Amino acid sequence: MEIVRMPYSASAETRPHPRPRLRLRPRWWAELVLIVAVYAAYSAGRLMARGDVSTAVGHGLAILRIEKALRLNAEHPLNRLFTSTPALGIPADFAYASLHYLVTPVVLIWIFRSRPARYRAARTWLMLSTLLGLIGFTLLPTCPPRLLEAGHGFVDTMAQYSSYGWWGAQASAPRGLGGMTNQYAAMPSLHVGWAVWCGVLLWRHARSPFVRWVGVAYPVVITIVVMGTANHYFLDAVAGVVVMAAGALLTRPALRLADRLWAALPFAAAGAGAAAGAGAGAAVGAAAGADAGPAAGGAAAAPAGSPAPSLRSRKPPIVSGGCDTSAGDRFPGQRTRTSAPSSPSVPAASSADDAAATAR
Repeated sequence: MEIVRMPYSASAETRPHPRPRLRLRPRWWAELVLIVAVYAAYSAGRLMARGDVSTAVGHGLAILRIEKALRLNAEHPLNRLFTSTPALGIPADFAYASLHYLVTPVVLIWIFRSRPARYRAARTWLMLSTLLGLIGFTLLPTCPPRLLEAGHGFVDTMAQYSSYGWWGAQASAPRGLGGMTNQYAAMPSLHVGWAVWCGVLLWRHARSPFVRWVGVAYPVVITIVVMGTANHYFLDAVAGVVVMAAGALLTRPALRLADRLWAALPFAAAGAGAAAGAGAGAAVGAAAGADAGPAAGGAAAAPAGSPAPSLRSRKPPIVSGGCDTSAGDRFPGQRTRTSAPSSPSVPAASSADDAAATAR
């Protein structure tokens, strides 16, 4: 007799387990600790990078001479404009003292929340560029234009308009805290560098055309501000852009290196092995369930939580597929039951009928 197998349907327990979803957004508290630690190290390194004042002044004068030779000296006309026009100089001083520390964190949080898949690369780019800027402060301490002698034609607008803001005459830091900043860390300009970082992210990931054009205008405005307030030379701004470009090129290799180092850690390797073992076990179980299902005659899998039935206790499948015969019809050679009929309308079969059926 040919055995008819019913279609087999795998249960939820025998289906392959789906792949675990990767975490796209890092934990916010871990990111906050990392950013605070990196910025604290950057600030401490910037203070330790203080060089000789005469060396810093010499570097500043050398940059000024190069700009004059190349006719790139835009600091003088901008500084005279900001000095003679308080309506421009005061907002520029506020922008220099605040936007650097406000816009950058806001853009970082925005990327974290709205573009989690892009956040890790954006954060790594910002950190690498900042560390490269710290190397520049150490190797090339530079006196900003506002700290040169008055004969060079620059006016310190931060000191001129200090009564309008929280900063003192020494730097953009609050009054009394000017000694905690390195005023000779002008090359490169991270004010411009961080503004370029913000502008690129806004241009690439913002959905509103207005916000994208704000991303274009922001680094341009900051470049004008740092020169008009006599805090940076034009070449400082160019160096800030170069530092950000170098950080962008190093971001992908740095992420690959970080992933390799993380995978080499003992607890990371153990976690990956456990996950691989669990996945392999699930796959083997799924394959065994798929093979045992048809071999057992198409028995459906038991619901979750119930004990698995043995092979002997499983009932054979019904081959008739739900087809019934009419009353009084019999297959050739079929034996009749001697018991009473289940329905009064169906008469009991006689021995003569059995003999006739056998003869047929």
